[in-house]
Amino acid sequence: MSRILVTLCFLVASLAAGAQSSIPERLSERIPALMVRDRIPGLSIAYIEKGQVAWVRHFGVASKATGEPVRANTRFEAASLTKVVTAYMAMQLAGSRQLDPDKPLRDYLGNNDDVGDDPRFAAVTARRVLTHTAGFPNWRDSEKLTFLFAPGERFEYSGEGFVLLSKAMEKITGKSYAELAEDSVFTPLEMIHSSMVYDTASRQLYAPRHNWLGETAYPADYTNVNAAYSLRTTATDYALFLSALLSGKKFDPVLFRDMMRRQSFPDPKESPDVAWGLGIGLDSTSTGRYAWHWGDQGDSKALFVVDIDRQEGIVYFTNSANGLSPAADILAIAPGGNQSGIVKWVKYDKFDPAAETLLLSIRNEGAAKAMKAYVAGRKEKFPENVLNMLGYALLREKKTADAIAVFTQNTTDHPESANVWDSLGEAYMENGDKPSSIINYEKSLRINPNNGNAAQQLKKLRGK
Repeated sequence: MSRILVTLCFLVASLAAGAQSSIPERLSERIPALMVRDRIPGLSIAYIEKGQVAWVRHFGVASKATGEPVRANTRFEAASLTKVVTAYMAMQLAGSRQLDPDKPLRDYLGNNDDVGDDPRFAAVTARRVLTHTAGFPNWRDSEKLTFLFAPGERFEYSGEGFVLLSKAMEKITGKSYAELAEDSVFTPLEMIHSSMVYDTASRQLYAPRHNWLGETAYPADYTNVNAAYSLRTTATDYALFLSALLSGKKFDPVLFRDMMRRQSFPDPKESPDVAWGLGIGLDSTSTGRYAWHWGDQGDSKALFVVDIDRQEGIVYFTNSANGLSPAADILAIAPGGNQSGIVKWVKYDKFDPAAETLLLSIRNEGAAKAMKAYVAGRKEKFPENVLNMLGYALLREKKTADAIAVFTQNTTDHPESANVWDSLGEAYMENGDKPSSIINYEKSLRINPNNGNAAQQLKKLRGK
């Protein structure tokens, strides 16, 4: 072989090696700046390449109060990423013919659970739960679980459906949901830092939540097991799970294809690329087919996005209310390509120091004076999410009148948004003002007739 040819081969190999390492390098270089920009104390991320966990990195502190760094065994809240694990468990049971995705859950439960005698329950199946078309609200506001619409009619994101499905899986297997997750997912996949059950003995390993200002918020030490959100895990463990999921080897290939098939559509007009398969979000664009899910527990957030065909992508966890703010920046690096539907879905406005200044002014001077000065001096309006964020921060501080003032300004600035009227309705409800709450929830529902929360709250307020 000639010296020139040897040199060319060496250059090609070097370039290939550089290309393979470029994504982890770019993520390592970019993420610290994003965390500073968005006030994110701690973040843990894993990169999956060709279906394998190729790289894991931890950034920042698990707790700003203690300065404890994020480590490999720091456990984050998976939030709604839990739902994908539940779906995986359901597909395993379907593969062993213990669960028929299209059989009524009532047949497995042996009763109507707490739905009551509503005949629509006969149409609730695992498929409709997993595609968020069962007709349930996200969460109930009373002991009885009620329907928002007939099963199969449309998409309505619902954690309640996953809880119901987990009860059916418990009946089928004779195991608790937590035991089933341990036996069928965590142990086989060697997810040694994952559990559906909060372990009080390992409390020091759990990353506490932090608000949008980067301040330590209340600890996430709830002990209830929930098939929609109670998983605590690490980036490494969840990446191992995604690798197993993407391989499709743990259950029937026909079921895997069914899981990754577009079956329901949250907003076909505004987000035609976004759909739901069986328990998992899907996005199809010119650059590929993507599976994804986000997690939002308020002051902690998480996200994964993987290219289904290339089996490449990322999963990351944060201990911050701003955890989804850098999503677009991270996805531009890995998996790369176009995930416009996902980016739109998880769009959270970047941290804005002006919002912090306004909140401090409200705390010091009261909302009436601070908001008047804000409106008089602003060059442009805040995006609706920013004022909404401020309003909810004030609600958590029990400053209800100030929250109402902020939400009211948001309805003036963004009258076309159903969400801002919904938030104002919630604030009035917190303040005990039923008539005003009803008026604002009604406005929200007129703008968006599919607003399940507004419909549910109106029933509650009207005593129906």
